[in-house]
Amino acid sequence: RAAVLPRGPPLLVSPPHPTRGFCRLSGTWLLYLPCTWSIGLATEPGCLPDWRMLSLFGVGAVLMRGAGCTINDMWDRDYDKKVARTASRPLAAGDISTFHSFVFLGGQLSLALCVLMCLNYYSIVLGAASLSLVITYPLMKRITYWPQLVLGFTFNWGALLGWSAIKGSCEWSVCLPLYLAGVMWTLVYDTIYAHQDKRDDIIIGVKSTALQFKEDTKQWLSGFSLAMLLSLCVAGMNCNQTFPYYSAVAAVGAHVAHQIYTLDIDKPEDCWKKFASNRTVGVLLFIGIVLGNL
Repeated sequence: RAAVLPRGPPLLVSPPHPTRGFCRLSGTWLLYLPCTWSIGLATEPGCLPDWRMLSLFGVGAVLMRGAGCTINDMWDRDYDKKVARTASRPLAAGDISTFHSFVFLGGQLSLALCVLMCLNYYSIVLGAASLSLVITYPLMKRITYWPQLVLGFTFNWGALLGWSAIKGSCEWSVCLPLYLAGVMWTLVYDTIYAHQDKRDDIIIGVKSTALQFKEDTKQWLSGFSLAMLLSLCVAGMNCNQTFPYYSAVAAVGAHVAHQIYTLDIDKPEDCWKKFASNRTVGVLLFIGIVLGNL
């Protein structure tokens, strides 16, 4: 599996992932959707969500997901060189220098700050507080078998920020259950995603929940899904949501249950398919929130 090249590092010969570019687009959606849930739940009954806020958070999600990818590639440039699927990334391939990466990252974060400055003061401070997570979460796979948990804390910050952007502060009885639901959701989809790379991860020496759970993955994912659904119900009850919302939660539960039941953790193509379908999960819930408000 590992071919040692003359005067060079081992290069793992996993086939290139055919959807790497779309993967990053999917990541942007998965970062953005918890923001839309929070904005939707904060919307006054009978009203549609604020399109301006949805647009601002959409731009912010693109910029912060891009910044997260840049930081991840900077931390992982030595690992990426050893894996065929990631060896062509600009830093790993030597196409750009670390200095140029810092300049590019500075541009991304500066633009993201411009978006953040369009919000109220509470939200500016709350949004800035997430930067430490954005910077450190790529390191977690070196330290713990639970990097997906830290990713969940990072990717679902918008579940707090969206509400505060509308209301001026967080209603914790709603925001915390919604945030917890997002974290549980991330543990589900990113554990599925991690099963694609588990063989390479073992050789390289990085950790993941896929390696931690092994053949018990479906049981763990079922527990995370149940916690997600219960948290969504608590969030809905605490902001007086209506029947369409709970119908959407039920549809989300059915979708996730089907993912887990049909998942083949030893087939990367199936893991990718299940991972990518989680955008549908997020959109279903957002539609339920909007209809519940109306």
